[in-house]
Amino acid sequence: MLGKKIGIDLGTANSVVFIQGEGIAFVEPTVVAIDINKAKVIAVGSEAKKMIGKTPENIIARRPLRNGVIADSRITEALLRYFFNKALGKSRFFKPDVVISVPAGITTVEQRAVLKAATSAGAKEITMLPEPLLAALGAGLPIETSSGNMIVNLGGGTAEIAVISLDGIVEYDSLRIAGDAINEAIINYMKKKKGVLIGEQSAENIKFKIGSAIDIKNPKSMEVRGRDFGAGMPKAITVDSNDIAAAVKRPLLNIINSIKGVLEKTPPELSADIMDRGIAMSGGTSKLRNLDKLITKAIGVPAYVADEPMYCVAKGTGIALELMAEGQRSFTFNKSIT
Repeated sequence: MLGKKIGIDLGTANSVVFIQGEGIAFVEPTVVAIDINKAKVIAVGSEAKKMIGKTPENIIARRPLRNGVIADSRITEALLRYFFNKALGKSRFFKPDVVISVPAGITTVEQRAVLKAATSAGAKEITMLPEPLLAALGAGLPIETSSGNMIVNLGGGTAEIAVISLDGIVEYDSLRIAGDAINEAIINYMKKKKGVLIGEQSAENIKFKIGSAIDIKNPKSMEVRGRDFGAGMPKAITVDSNDIAAAVKRPLLNIINSIKGVLEKTPPELSADIMDRGIAMSGGTSKLRNLDKLITKAIGVPAYVADEPMYCVAKGTGIALELMAEGQRSFTFNKSIT
């Protein structure tokens, strides 16, 4: 595996791994299960996610990232080591060079945590690049030109909104409200309006099966099972798309206000370009039905979902790897570690 390079979209909910020369290798939930009595990792990724909310006291299934940044360095190290082994094999002789996505608003302390976890997991050279820049690359936006390009990358933990020109971020906002906040809003709505307690995985399932960002004429419906908030007994109810639209209004309004804030700070010349090109949307949360319509109506600028939105950041790491290896372009993080 001499000279092998990999890119990692290290997300709060899911992580995507790209191998240079091969493309997208795999997608895994960003979850690690630990036996606290033995201080041992027992499952990573999909297997660990299945355990959430179903484990005995001695086993914890945990996301090591919160709001797009590392909350537990030791568990993140185990996660990255698993990714390296799955992508390159355990018996490799050479450490890989890695490009890792991070939120544009990451602090220097959080940057150090990423470096420490990746180095301990077995990486050689580590390049951190901001998620919106990588998402724009993966979405096929012409960010190397002097025209204005706007990307809204909606992941699990963060909404990354940026205006990009000449391979650099001109204006941005890193909002720690995204897919997880929408799930939480659905959980709270079900509790307060429907009297049913549901878990995080149920909320996510509802969001993608019938969810909508706006009211629609022919809403989809589904049966939801949970626990009666009053009696404590199992209970099943039916909810529809318009219930979910009502549930997610607040977090979506926060995202829209953030987009408006970035546009207000954008130079007029670039704003004109964005009016022509529209707002590109990426990330798993961008797949929420009618979210592009909501943003278009609220902002007054056409919004559209990029092709394969969940893979945009990972594809961006691959493009960055190729361009840097060929010496065509250089990408640097706009914050230095001191």
